[in-house]
Amino acid sequence: MIGYMRLLVALVSCSLVLPRFIHAQEVAYADRVRIAEAFRLADEVEQLWPGWSEVPFAVLLVTSEHEFLIRHPHPSDDFESLGRDALLDEEVLVRPRVFEPGLLATFPAVSGLPTLVIGTPEETGLSSTQWVLTALHEHFHQLQMSDADYYPATNGLELSGGDESGMWMLDYPFPYDSPKVAAALEKLARAARLALDSIGSPSSSEILGDYLAQRDRLQEALTEKEYRYLSFQIWQEGMARYTQLVVAARAGTEYVPSEQFEALPDFMPYSDAAEELRETVRSELERGLPELRRVFFYPIGAVEGLLLDEFRPGWREYYLARKFYVERYFADQ
Repeated sequence: MIGYMRLLVALVSCSLVLPRFIHAQEVAYADRVRIAEAFRLADEVEQLWPGWSEVPFAVLLVTSEHEFLIRHPHPSDDFESLGRDALLDEEVLVRPRVFEPGLLATFPAVSGLPTLVIGTPEETGLSSTQWVLTALHEHFHQLQMSDADYYPATNGLELSGGDESGMWMLDYPFPYDSPKVAAALEKLARAARLALDSIGSPSSSEILGDYLAQRDRLQEALTEKEYRYLSFQIWQEGMARYTQLVVAARAGTEYVPSEQFEALPDFMPYSDAAEELRETVRSELERGLPELRRVFFYPIGAVEGLLLDEFRPGWREYYLARKFYVERYFADQ
């Protein structure tokens, strides 16, 4: 989940009394085009993850004054319908703004259902293409959170310390500033960069072995609980980053954007966005744990997903059933 969870927990946990209203601003044309593109692209890559197409792609678009709810099967009573939008081919509902306009996150924001809460590109600092790919990243979180075992399994990690808000996922006291831990993760990151660059080459199998050996050594620098937290973050956020990257790559070669989307002034070809994301993964692996902190686990997971595609195709079939220890997938035959 990207961004601002402290605000989310406070707002979701309190009782909100919102005024009802009839006249409201419509969703801007460019925002409707982007949302329609995200829905269309998700349908095109539905084979990427088992169950992807069965999970509601519920979107709460946050603007300066309003929030627009789309594709949510159980809207709460504080929303009013604006009718069916022709471009989206979906009903649009609206309420006064509750969340921050720059938000990018997935959580049970409406009626307890995992909902993508997202600001506009202008507020989030993303181009239209980056915005759509980020929405697909968050849709993957909807898939994770909709799994029946997701919450029991995360509770079973025993990392919350009694926190029932979910904030432990962000605030767990991982030793980001420990020189020993930082050094171990720097070695892992260096091995990950080599593995990423070797994919598809004759040396990739040998380099994978070096990476997995470094992965094993990492456990020596962490306590058991710290390793559980790292494993959770790689499984959850790392694989969301992997999904974002793979969707961009597939869209760049197998997908034709809508004419309306291509006509947006900040449109970027998906092939360019895929290369940009790959460079982001590489650069994050170079920046180090003390700087990136929890975000450092994102590129690690992205690389592991790409390596699994090469050496253990079919791993996505059991990803949801075998939670939190991605490195074990490499041992499968």
